[in-house]
Formats: sequence, C-alpha cells, structure tokens
Amino acid sequence: MFWTLPTLLTWARIVAIPLIVGLFYLQWPIAKINLFASVLFVVVALTDWLDGWLARRLNQTSSFGAFLDPVADKFLVCASLLILLEFKRVTAPVALIIIGREIAISALREWMAQIGASRSVAVHMLGKLKTAAQMAAIVLLLYDGDIGLGLHTRVLGTWLIYVACGLTIWSMAYYLQKSLPDIRAKAR
Repeated sequence: MFWTLPTLLTWARIVAIPLIVGLFYLQWPIAKINLFASVLFVVVALTDWLDGWLARRLNQTSSFGAFLDPVADKFLVCASLLILLEFKRVTAPVALIIIGREIAISALREWMAQIGASRSVAVHMLGKLKTAAQMAAIVLLLYDGDIGLGLHTRVLGTWLIYVACGLTIWSMAYYLQKSLPDIRAKAR
C-alpha cells in the first residue's frame, strides 16, 4: 500500500515540508514569502483530511498509511514551528511544549503498542482539537500580515498558539492518564 492515492498524498505532505521551509530563504519580499508559505501550508494541511477520507472511501486503508500519516503531520508542525521560532513569531517555550508533546506521545503510543494496549492511547477528540488549533495558529503566524479592520494575523495567531499549547498539555495529560493503568499493569 505504498503507492495508493491516499499514501501518495501523505508522501506529498512530507515532500512539501522543505518547500515551505525553503520559501523563507528566498530573496523575495517577506510579505510574498509569508503569503506563499501560508497558502502552501493550508493546501498541504488539507491533504491530511483528504488522504484519510480517500483511504476510507476507496477502501485503501493500510497499517503503513496509519503509520505515515501522523509522522507527516508531526514533521509539518515541527518544521513550521522551527521556522516560526527562527523568525521570532513563536517563543521557544511554545515550540518546546508542542514538539516535546509530539515526541512524548509518539513514544507512549509505540510503547503501548508493544505491550498490547494501543486502545488506551487511541486518537481522541481532544487530540484532534489540539491539532486543529495548532494548524490554524501556524497558518496565521506564517502569514503574519494585516487582514483588515485593525486585525493582524500575528496577534490572532499568537493567541491561538497559546490556546493550542493549553490543549497540547491537556491532551498529553489525558493520554498519560488513560495509559497509566496499562503501564502499571505491564511495567512489573
């Protein structure tokens, strides 16, 4: 299932990451870079929804696709956060909380799979809400421009990235709490 349409969309998401990052190293006006990066990020982020929908619709779900999809998402979020950090649009603690949570929960999921307790860390609505807040905040922070009526996307994005940070911590606590009984039972 390496070359199904849903998996190709996931691969495209991974391939697009250097393109988003590379935009910030072009000798273009920053407003143009911000626009292209935010539009590309939106298109790439939408493939996350599309590949899952297509996989179910075309009956092309696979364990490889289930593995690759969250990896692509994490790469996309982490690379974008590092660019935003470099351009001082997010703070180091924010980036550390979000990236650290992604690493911790990925490791937790791997361990829970090894002990046969994957269900306790299955994707929950709280995790989906966290992802939606992160993606929206990243788009706003990548764009970094006025949108009229005295609104600037950096201000909106900063507020939303703090909301995403709160959801990041909350969802990590939720997954840890859900897995704790299995960890206690299997760690002996």
